[in-house]
Amino acid sequence: MILSISAAVLLGVFLAFLLRSRSLGAGSCVVAVLFGFYLASTGLAAPINQVTHDLAHSVAQLGH
Repeated sequence: MILSISAAVLLGVFLAFLLRSRSLGAGSCVVAVLFGFYLASTGLAAPINQVTHDLAHSVAQLGH
């Protein structure tokens, strides 16, 4: 069985963990979320999506 999870959900859980463990303050968490939001609307969004897609595909192929 293959489990598929969104990168946004995974990163959101990671940010929540950092916030909860007090490794990341509330202000830093807001900055990280806003940075991701604004980065998604730039020309870098497509290359970043392609790199993460390729990385996920490569990791998935390791099991075969």
